[in-house]
Amino acid sequence: MLLILIIPRQKRRLAMCIFGHAVVELQLLAYPVRELADVSRTSFTYEYMAYPMTCAVFNAYYPSHRSGWIQFGYYVLFTTVLTIGEVLLVQYTDLIRYVRWNWFWSWATIFLTFLMTRAFCVIYFGTMTRVETAKQKNAASTTRS
Repeated sequence: MLLILIIPRQKRRLAMCIFGHAVVELQLLAYPVRELADVSRTSFTYEYMAYPMTCAVFNAYYPSHRSGWIQFGYYVLFTTVLTIGEVLLVQYTDLIRYVRWNWFWSWATIFLTFLMTRAFCVIYFGTMTRVETAKQKNAASTTRS
């Protein structure tokens, strides 16, 4: 939550991407087999395709009009499914290797990034809604004149 408060709104999306890169650069996690190995030590598929698409689905179906417990459960469900998938990849493939990392740190950082993406969407789309409403009011008052 502190990151949401101290990172400027226009740079929050960048901050979310930095988590994955920081973990790899600090050698806490490794991707022994990866695409574009000359460009980045992270998993291109996960960082730039799978996780952003998952965040899009998460936010598109977010139960904003449901109880706080349902909303919390939604975070827990998405975070847990991604973490279980990662743990299975660690155990049964050579795609991810925990160096000084474990499933709990993955769960916590994924949960945090879901919080950040949700905050970003609420702020961004809330601002967009207010702008669209103002434009509609202006258009209505202009046509009446």
